Amino acid sequence: MMNSQQMAETIVGILADKIGSDIKLLKIDKVSVIADYFVICTAKSTTQIKSLTDEVEAKMEEKGERVLHKEGYRAGGWVLLDYGCVVLHVFMEETRKFYDLERLWSDAAEIDVTELVGKR
Repeated sequence: MMNSQQMAETIVGILADKIGSDIKLLKIDKVSVIADYFVICTAKSTTQIKSLTDEVEAKMEEKGERVLHKEGYRAGGWVLLDYGCVVLHVFMEETRKFYDLERLWSDAAEIDVTELVGKR
C-alpha cells in the first residue's frame, strides 16, 4: 500500500510517460480535508484524456490501488479520478483554463514535478 506522496508521484510519472502536458502537483492537505494532493494535467484531445486516465487506472491497480470514484469519463472535457488521498484531474486545455484549479487552490503548495517528469 502506497502513502499519498508515493501515489501522487506515481500518477505524475504515469502521466509523463503518456505525454500528458502541463502536469501540476498541488499539496492541499493544509488547506482542505478533501485529499492530500491534487494532480492536474492537460490533454490535447478527448481521446488522450481517456488514454491518460485509463493508463493511470490500470497502472495504479497493478500496484494495488483502486480508483474510488470516477467522474466525467463519458463527457469528455474533464475526467476526475479519486484515489481518496490523491485526486487526479485531466482536462482539455479550454476546460482547464475555465475551471482554473491552480487559482482556486492557490493556497496549496505546488510541488516541483520537474524531476519526476524529467526521469521519463
